[in-house]
Amino acid sequence: MPLALLVITGCADKGTKEYTKIFDDQLLYCKTVKKLNDVVLENNFPPMIASRNYAYANIAAFECVAAGDANYISLAGQIKHMPAMPRPENGMQIDFALAALFAFSKVGNAVTFPEGSMMGYYEQLKKMADSIGMPASVLKNSIAFSDSIANAVLNWSKKDNYAQTRTAERYTVLYDVPGRWIPTPPQYAQAVEPHWREIRTMVLDSAAQFRPVMPPPYDVKNKNSVFYKAMLEVKTIGDNLTDEQKHIADFWDDNPFKLNVAGHVMFATKKFSPPGHWMNIVGIGAQAARADFKTTVAAYAETAITLYDAFISCWDEKYRSNYVRPETEINKIYPDWRPYIQTPPFPSYTSGHATNSAAAAEVMTKWFGDNLSFTDTSLLEFGIANRQITSFRGAAAEAAMSRLYGGIHFRFDNDEGARAGKRLGEFICNRLKLYKGQLAGKN
Repeated sequence: MPLALLVITGCADKGTKEYTKIFDDQLLYCKTVKKLNDVVLENNFPPMIASRNYAYANIAAFECVAAGDANYISLAGQIKHMPAMPRPENGMQIDFALAALFAFSKVGNAVTFPEGSMMGYYEQLKKMADSIGMPASVLKNSIAFSDSIANAVLNWSKKDNYAQTRTAERYTVLYDVPGRWIPTPPQYAQAVEPHWREIRTMVLDSAAQFRPVMPPPYDVKNKNSVFYKAMLEVKTIGDNLTDEQKHIADFWDDNPFKLNVAGHVMFATKKFSPPGHWMNIVGIGAQAARADFKTTVAAYAETAITLYDAFISCWDEKYRSNYVRPETEINKIYPDWRPYIQTPPFPSYTSGHATNSAAAAEVMTKWFGDNLSFTDTSLLEFGIANRQITSFRGAAAEAAMSRLYGGIHFRFDNDEGARAGKRLGEFICNRLKLYKGQLAGKN
């Protein structure tokens, strides 16, 4: 239900205790996550930074839920370096659902830009609470408690090495090393976030914990080599795409900043990044499963944590192997060939989509089951038709395959990324237990 409609509906109940039900609404939490998703979209956050934004904001919201319900377990200590979170004072009346929304908005605002990006929405929540008759003392307590959680999460976040990587040495492009990644058209952009592997992990013991096998040796001289055959497969599939394959490639493209070039005219188009797309899927899945507010917040939090660690893991391999993109090698033989979707500016092995999608799918399967069917409407606002999802794991497999259809990854990029991502997701499912009634790792 839209926020404005909730306000109108609540006004009729002013002076009653209906306010206790208004914020305990999973649709409202999904709307709140979407607000942050829109901020990330509009301000061109690269996908790995976006995953950080979603992780800390959702953790803050979950810690409010855990503080208000003894059935939910704080992540402090489960994430080894996460400190104990503030606890509410005995007898203090708090609307913990509203506190979760406040904390999410405050942290989301702090980890993004421009300054105040989420505060307009935060103020709407405050006005809504007042308009539906929430006692001033409850609102004040809810704000104070949410602030304590938000501040604790933000103080913890400052130790994750993010700030240090903002000034780290730039990536050196080596054009004379065969098989090594170099910038690709049309942007010929520098490598994105080459130091992301140095970001502190949350659940993983190290960035290299789920290191995939080494990629096939670069070999363009032997037409029977794994590399050469994989390269030709990318071109052959790209030259013969069906309408269904094009739709799959477009639907999972998730390029947050595509540079369009027409003659001397250049302009950018934006879509959700991969973690933004999966945040949408969590919300759609929660609604399809008819999950309550607390379950929805927990599912978002664990998925966001998983995406965050999956990006660190994948980027660890990308900048270890520094593997060439298919487009670069195909263009040496067919100079005018272009992939169906635009090649992103970082090394090829392994596929980030495959890694992150497989990892996220394990967590969502843990929360919502293996056979939840729903329609993914995430891309409709960008003019891309919906797709029917029959399982989270099936969606992850399709997301991985989309990169081969799109012409930007070798098949082995996808296959090995998906294997590593699945193992990573299973590990996090087994390591974290957010709900007492849920056995970690049991789907």
